[in-house]
Amino acid sequence: MRSLIIHNLSSGFGSNAIFEFEHELVRNGDECVMRVLEPAMPVSDLLGDAEEFDLVVVSGGDGTVTNALYALRNRDVCTCVFPSGTANLLFANLGNGPEPAAIAASCRGLKPTPLDLGELRWTDEDGLAHKEGFGIMSGMGFDAELMASAESGKHALGEAAYFTAVLANLNPKVATFTITVDGKTYRRKGISCIVANAAMMQGDINIIPDCRMDDGNLDVMVLTTTAAVQLLVPVLAGFIDPEGSLIGRPGIERFSGKEIKVSSSIPLRIQRDGDSAEGFVTSYEASCIPGSNLVVVDEHSPYHRQS
Repeated sequence: MRSLIIHNLSSGFGSNAIFEFEHELVRNGDECVMRVLEPAMPVSDLLGDAEEFDLVVVSGGDGTVTNALYALRNRDVCTCVFPSGTANLLFANLGNGPEPAAIAASCRGLKPTPLDLGELRWTDEDGLAHKEGFGIMSGMGFDAELMASAESGKHALGEAAYFTAVLANLNPKVATFTITVDGKTYRRKGISCIVANAAMMQGDINIIPDCRMDDGNLDVMVLTTTAAVQLLVPVLAGFIDPEGSLIGRPGIERFSGKEIKVSSSIPLRIQRDGDSAEGFVTSYEASCIPGSNLVVVDEHSPYHRQS
């Protein structure tokens, strides 16, 4: 088997787990190529020959993984997500066993499943158009402010940086969002409007129930609260009912569709899979790319398909 490993050394806390994985993956007669992603280098620069490999392994945080999946979209490349970042939420949503040996074993089986990806488009304050992929969720408002506040502390504090960011943003801006989902328009007031491809967060809590990466849709979530303290209600609901099937998610309204347009009454920050963009925007668009990537899953994953 020929495998290619793309590894971001700057992700997370610098774990050596990827080398343990490589040791478990490679057998006699195999070829394994490792390419290290340099700072500020687009991951797409390392994936031009991806089709020449039986397997491409992407090792990094959610941003690195999503950028790689977007570069590999619709390219019929078998891809393994390896968690080397701070939160690793995309990997958590896959539901694979986290041990390097277990991930390697699933790669040897080479039973990938097609999963969706989201595409986010917006124009910045300088009039420059942006188009990027997202695997988990993107949005504008309070969520983006948290990501921007947490960025400087992620390397030292890990996931705790997000909790300190909440304390620094107790009075979020309230906006009126105009949301168009597959041609139907809604207006809602709140502190965030988020578009999700996957919605499970830390602690195996689903922000909204039945949000899947293989249904061909994106889910729009509006945080209809007007203060950060009011988010304690959906948070407590998540701890009591992690799947969200019993008591739902008070304070969160949901829409689903393939093509999404969102505009805000005031300029807000925007984020993509936890990375906050510079400046403020008043609108964005998002689309689902159905079955865009062939991703390795194991028998414990909710995306595992019986052969």
